[in-house]
Amino acid sequence: MTVKLSNLRPPRGSRHKKVRVGRGMGSKLGKTAGKGNKGQQSRAGYSRRWGFEGGQMPLHRRIPKRGFRNPFGTDYAIVNVASLNVFAAGANVTPEGLLERRIVRQAALGVKVLGTGELKVALTVRAHRFSKSAEQKIVAAGGKIELLK
Repeated sequence: MTVKLSNLRPPRGSRHKKVRVGRGMGSKLGKTAGKGNKGQQSRAGYSRRWGFEGGQMPLHRRIPKRGFRNPFGTDYAIVNVASLNVFAAGANVTPEGLLERRIVRQAALGVKVLGTGELKVALTVRAHRFSKSAEQKIVAAGGKIELLK
């Protein structure tokens, strides 16, 4: 059979008649219109509150709460000064370079250099943030710091 505009039909079973509730006992959904008997949910205008569990203590109140998460804060990938010793003396240390050497997992967040450990080589370190002690240790080792935007 060839397909023509005159014999196009939707696939069998894809089109259903709209169920008309509350239209008599012969419709299978008469009397209570599929809402069961009595109670808050059977009434007109009922809308369940978010997280409502029928009076049981809701999940968002059962689980413990801890700490504070600043929604406007930025998370930085943390690098300690000691882990920069893998670079050759005089090298330029960038977030991309740290990512290549797998010192940080995500450089896209921004990189912050902290002052834990000792720096034995003079480096030019480019990062988004530096702690005071990290700045002092890099400069003391004969290196330079450059802030990135």
